[in-house]
Amino acid sequence: MTRVRYRAPQPPSRLEETFLRLWRLAGGPELEREYRFDPKRRWRADFAHLQTRCLIEVEGGIWVNGRHNRAAGFNADLEKYLEAGLAGWRVFRLGPDQITMPNIERLAAVLSADL
Repeated sequence: MTRVRYRAPQPPSRLEETFLRLWRLAGGPELEREYRFDPKRRWRADFAHLQTRCLIEVEGGIWVNGRHNRAAGFNADLEKYLEAGLAGWRVFRLGPDQITMPNIERLAAVLSADL
């Protein structure tokens, strides 16, 4: 089993700030930031909508050989998302190209409709 190191809450990235700005403009429901969805493994999601059990992950660094697309980081992410899904969470992963107003409006509408 791969050991994943604990990561303390980090300041929001520029991409997360863009997501939040668009989320607010779209009238999206309130989100929890850096939500710890698995206390045993201490995994966190960038954002969580607790009422609908949805996690939103903003995946940065995809064009610069960042953590999310190197083998060890990618594999750790797969484990995290698998466990989240098995625990009943829906996981939405957004990269830079998905953080657009039309996509954010659609996601906000889905989460709002599930309330």
